[in-house]
Amino acid sequence: MTATGKYLRIAVGIAVIAALIIVPMNFNRYGLYILSQWAVMTIAAMGLNLTLGYAGQVSLAQGAFVGIGAYAAAIMTSQGMPLIAALGVAIVLCFAIGWILGYPALRVQHHYLAFVTLAFSTLAFLVFRNEDWLTKGIYGISNIPRPNVMGFATNRPLPFYYFCLGSLALVSLAMWWLIRSPWGRAFVALRENPVRALSLGIDTRRYTLMAFAIGSALGGVAGTLYAPLTQYIDPVPFNLSLSLDLLMMVIVGGSGFFFGPFLGAMIAVLLPEWLRFTHGYYLMLYAVAVMLLLIYSPTGILGILDRYLAERRTKAASALRAVAKSRLETAP
Repeated sequence: MTATGKYLRIAVGIAVIAALIIVPMNFNRYGLYILSQWAVMTIAAMGLNLTLGYAGQVSLAQGAFVGIGAYAAAIMTSQGMPLIAALGVAIVLCFAIGWILGYPALRVQHHYLAFVTLAFSTLAFLVFRNEDWLTKGIYGISNIPRPNVMGFATNRPLPFYYFCLGSLALVSLAMWWLIRSPWGRAFVALRENPVRALSLGIDTRRYTLMAFAIGSALGGVAGTLYAPLTQYIDPVPFNLSLSLDLLMMVIVGGSGFFFGPFLGAMIAVLLPEWLRFTHGYYLMLYAVAVMLLLIYSPTGILGILDRYLAERRTKAASALRAVAKSRLETAP
């Protein structure tokens, strides 16, 4: 990458961050809710992107882990406990369950593994709906309080949006470090060729379990933010459709790309709102847009950009080779 390209990427990143901080100051309550939902769903999609995009393990259970985190936050904060305690419980619980759920991945792959995680997602939904003594069943849990962060209340929409945005920033930094660490390289090796990774001394068994556990824990983090965002939860939002939506976010944004979940969540959360001017046709237009995108680029939005940049690099390399060849031919 040239110095100009590097500085351009930094400038674009700073501009986007500044826009996310400054522009929402003029939004109404509903606009801030949608942006907060985007931040929360991005965290959940980042966890699935780690499991699917980097480690290559199919999962249809991410929505269930969001539900586990949400119910942990709702139950504990309604009893007067701080949200940070609920966050710790959600992370530990989702990490442990995700680790156990990863064991089937040691024996089955692809659509067989998808069916296993689908079964777990269904089981979790049934627990949310039927165990009234814990989750209050179909009546749900209401009046979920929003936290105080370092003495600042987040009851109003704008402070809570900044709380969600700050949480997204912290998770993004942690994920950026993880995928560039030896763990991240091991996850990619596991996705590309498990047999070769094993021959190189990578413990594919342990990394498969870790991919499920860490990705599930991020789903729990998203759930602990979702509960105070909506301030009311019931089992309906955590059915299979949420897991499918998160899967779509990862695939549409770009599976295996760091910024894929950001774009995918933007498409899934914000695009339907932008198409509401079409009234009853906006969901149809949304579905058609997603299908056309995946037909044109199965690797998602960032796949298009990656293919364009790869073609540019190939043309530049070809031009350099041609110049070098002509110089050699004309040399005395």
